[in-house]
Amino acid sequence: MAEALSGRHRKRIHRALSRPTLLMGADRELVLITGLAAVILIFVVLTVYSALFGVAVWIVIVGLLRMMAKSDPLMRQVYVRHISYEPYYKATTSPWRRY
Repeated sequence: MAEALSGRHRKRIHRALSRPTLLMGADRELVLITGLAAVILIFVVLTVYSALFGVAVWIVIVGLLRMMAKSDPLMRQVYVRHISYEPYYKATTSPWRRY
């Protein structure tokens, strides 16, 4: 039995294939959407105050997103799946049965 197990080959899986996609330590899509919103705010209003406000908002939100990703890198996907569930499911024999 030991001879059969020792003849098997092991394949290594690269870490980049199993890690979540993060940008600046936060969820990639949320960071890009936040940056786009900040840039739109800065260039639509075109004042010094809007530029300062846009940069400040972007820094604060990216900080919060980094804290969120530090606790769970897949939290956005888990939340999106969570809100897709119904609040109550009827007790039936099958999900496709209608009464």
